[in-house]
Amino acid sequence: MSSKRYILKRRKDILTRDFIGNTPIRRCHYLSSQYNTNIFIKEEFHNPGMSSKDRPALFMIEEAIRNGKIKPGGTFVEASSGNTGYGLAMIAREMGYTSKIFVSKSCSLEKVEILKSVGAEVEICDNSNGLHDFYSTQFKAQSYAANNTNSYFTNQYYNSSNIKAHYRTTAPEIWNQMKGEVTHFIAGIGTGGTISGVGRFFKEKNINVKIWGVEPIGSILSHFLAHGTLPEEYKTLEPIEGIGRTFIPGSLDINSVDKIFQIGILDSESAAQEYKNKTGFLAGFSSAAIIATLKKHINDLALKPTDSIVLLFPDHGSRYLSKLYSKSNIVNEKSKINC
Repeated sequence: MSSKRYILKRRKDILTRDFIGNTPIRRCHYLSSQYNTNIFIKEEFHNPGMSSKDRPALFMIEEAIRNGKIKPGGTFVEASSGNTGYGLAMIAREMGYTSKIFVSKSCSLEKVEILKSVGAEVEICDNSNGLHDFYSTQFKAQSYAANNTNSYFTNQYYNSSNIKAHYRTTAPEIWNQMKGEVTHFIAGIGTGGTISGVGRFFKEKNINVKIWGVEPIGSILSHFLAHGTLPEEYKTLEPIEGIGRTFIPGSLDINSVDKIFQIGILDSESAAQEYKNKTGFLAGFSSAAIIATLKKHINDLALKPTDSIVLLFPDHGSRYLSKLYSKSNIVNEKSKINC
């Protein structure tokens, strides 16, 4: 057999899911110099589906198949802001399954089209307010799975594999890449799986590592962390895609989180534009919220020059062109610097 034919044969054996994880981490010179500390970015958009959600998607699918919760050719069902749905649809199709993804009407057009591109059936719902709301993505997804043969609702908001994926992969990757020199970890909170899995691992390694979450104004998770109860009055949830909740997800381990900061949508949009103009990089919506949190809460953060802060960027701004970047030039070369 010629080497060329052998290479072609070998390439057929390569699976998309084999490339999930082991994403790079880099020091952001722009943010580090701006805040006189050491800020690193875990670039999860290097996963095959361009998001951190590929990790729990794979874990949830493998767990369901391993435990006989779905038969060959069945349908994986999920309520998603788009990224988990894409990871599920991509992996499911490769493994011979179909997918049906329920998204809220706030989901970006890019994400809906990307879901359809990998064969997912997409249904748009009014909101993502949890199983108690008949019009939510979660309720619709659960109902569909219950009423359709050989359909399985992965239910990322209450699936322990969500936390497990980040505890077993994301966290040890960061720890090894940073050689254990992490003082702070900051991530947006949606399902809670990322911050819970990473938080548990880091606290086991060093109890002094600060685990900080970011959510939009109107979300209730910071209130729950501070008081252990739900708020008596609910504010309007500002629609920063992928983060913020009006219910407490089962996949959120609140004991792994030290503090949750709130940020507004306008601050996040402004941060996205500023970061793009300074670095040429298109941050995703929740990544922009993290950048905005640094700026707004810098005095509360009390960062030192010797600190090492890891920011988790779960996806890329190309998923939000219509929401964050359509009204401006994509790259301003004159103000671009090394980020």
